[in-house]
Amino acid sequence: MTSTILFKQNYHSTAQTVINQGGTSSGKTYAIEQVLFCLACENHKQVITVVGQDIPNLKAGALRDALNIYNGSGQLKTMVKNYNKTDRIFEFHNGTLMEFKSYTDAQDAKSGKRDYLFINEANGITYDIYNELSLRTRKRVFIDYNPNSNFWVHEHLIGKKNVELIISDHRHNPFLQQSERDKIELLKEADEELWKVYARGLTGKIMGLVFANNWHICEDIPTGANLIAAGLDFGYTNDETGCIEVYRQNGELWLDELIYETHLTNTDISKKMQDAGISKKTEIIADSAEPKSIEELIRQGWNVKGAKKGPDSIQHSIDILKRYKINVTRRSVNLRKELDRYKWKVDRSGKPINEPVDTWNHLIDPLRYVALNKLNTRSSGKIKTRLPYQQPGWTDPLKNLITV
Repeated sequence: MTSTILFKQNYHSTAQTVINQGGTSSGKTYAIEQVLFCLACENHKQVITVVGQDIPNLKAGALRDALNIYNGSGQLKTMVKNYNKTDRIFEFHNGTLMEFKSYTDAQDAKSGKRDYLFINEANGITYDIYNELSLRTRKRVFIDYNPNSNFWVHEHLIGKKNVELIISDHRHNPFLQQSERDKIELLKEADEELWKVYARGLTGKIMGLVFANNWHICEDIPTGANLIAAGLDFGYTNDETGCIEVYRQNGELWLDELIYETHLTNTDISKKMQDAGISKKTEIIADSAEPKSIEELIRQGWNVKGAKKGPDSIQHSIDILKRYKINVTRRSVNLRKELDRYKWKVDRSGKPINEPVDTWNHLIDPLRYVALNKLNTRSSGKIKTRLPYQQPGWTDPLKNLITV
């Protein structure tokens, strides 16, 4: 099992609470889980609990990393007796259990005790839940998060006795590709605050989020909701291909993430859309800057159309979307992360301008495409004035006039 400096710092820490504050792709979650697997193998009959905001977040993050570590280590496989996929529990031959859980509230968190606790993406979990879990943890608590802004870790833990703070960024991850490093560093050109948080792991205060107050998490698309269209944004090496479905019911929008993945060819995209259950009759609004990709998907039987872009289409599509309450399914983990990061650019004085930062938008862009094509009520071209006799339902008052 290959380790990094982050692994060594976490493994050798003697603090009761070990806080990992880090930028994106620093490898903090992976390193902590390597530590947890080592502790599980070295100690008999331990209980290790990994906690996330919800199960979809765990599956997309901490649990996926844990499975990659497990599947990549033949030695570790000899130590694990069984992995229960349904309950998300690794059972070791020495009697130790590693479980992956989420809790709805503080009362729910009172159930069970453990030896080691890992709070993953802690800024998505309330202090009350953390406190109940921590009180029932016998040996050590590990915490990780991206420092978007101050929260309960800064208020209640950092600087206190028996608490160690480890700050990391992508430079501490030797396994990251250079193209990914370059992408992260480019944030400095787009937005200094985003670069500070995600490229250097420093506590920021991300202001000016585009969709700060008009989106909410829902459990599922409601029965009877009308499917407006699917949105598709093409990516490949560094940028993800993103695809969502957009529904409408009772004047609200309901969004469901279907695809978020790099290195997909158009043939791969076709297969992914089919696997996701998209009907070939469904209208798919895609990035019109990719006519070749659109044509290839059309030839494979998909009903794909280019987004109706214009000089002010980004701002206009955002204005359209802000007319609606937006509901995002809990399983749409990447879309939720994008909505939490998508912000307005600022000028030199720090004042927001009417242009969003062009990053973390591979699911937001296809949402905008659907807005432009399917929710746009603005007239295109020259406004035409209708004379009275051109209005719908107009009746000619002379129609029944009898002349002699």
